[in-house]
Amino acid sequence: MSGERPSRSSEAFFGRRRGKAMRPLQALALEHGLEQYGLDLAVPSPRDLTELFKAPVSAVRLEIGFGGGEHLCHEARANPACGFIGVEPFVNGMAKMMAAAEKEPLANLRVYDDDATQLLDWLPPASLDGIDLLYPDPWPKKKHWKRRFVSRINLDRFARVLKPGAVFRFASDIDTYVNWTLLHCREHEAFDWLARDASDWRDAYPGWPGTRYEAKALREGRRPAYLTFTRKPNQPAG
Repeated sequence: MSGERPSRSSEAFFGRRRGKAMRPLQALALEHGLEQYGLDLAVPSPRDLTELFKAPVSAVRLEIGFGGGEHLCHEARANPACGFIGVEPFVNGMAKMMAAAEKEPLANLRVYDDDATQLLDWLPPASLDGIDLLYPDPWPKKKHWKRRFVSRINLDRFARVLKPGAVFRFASDIDTYVNWTLLHCREHEAFDWLARDASDWRDAYPGWPGTRYEAKALREGRRPAYLTFTRKPNQPAG
């Protein structure tokens, strides 16, 4: 596919890196935004991730694949006492997010523009209060399922960096990926699925602002699922 290339990571990244050409102001916002908000993984991670932020924060959450940043911006603005790290290797999505942060600066935001596995391996153990993976690429063809981000090795990564009791949230409108994620998380000894009745996966998360992907799914007749898993205490990462 045009725009795809392997990541700089030792693990292959299969998503698109670029879309349409950026306008000069977008490119400038991207450059300045990464200078201000970008994380440098060549520097060891701090033991306390709250030190990464200009604002005083008491918790840190991670969003993997934030697209254009609508949800990430909403969460960061609605929760100023929480630090947010956003990962998006798609250049155009990162540019859109950086343009939004340029208009309304976010002192509780940091970003990373490459493979999320690099960031997960850089983070210290038990350092995150939550991970969001919202509408990830479903790789619908069975021969491509191995490319899905939810996998045993990545759940091991999640388990290592999440604090006991922290949550992993997954949203998708693709039934096969929802079932895939349920099976992988239920088979993993470090995670419990927080669901008592159907409303726990049919209803959007509290304060949910919606996303472009969700709106498209609903227009096309696909009903999203919103899964929430908790990191069990006293369980090894894998």
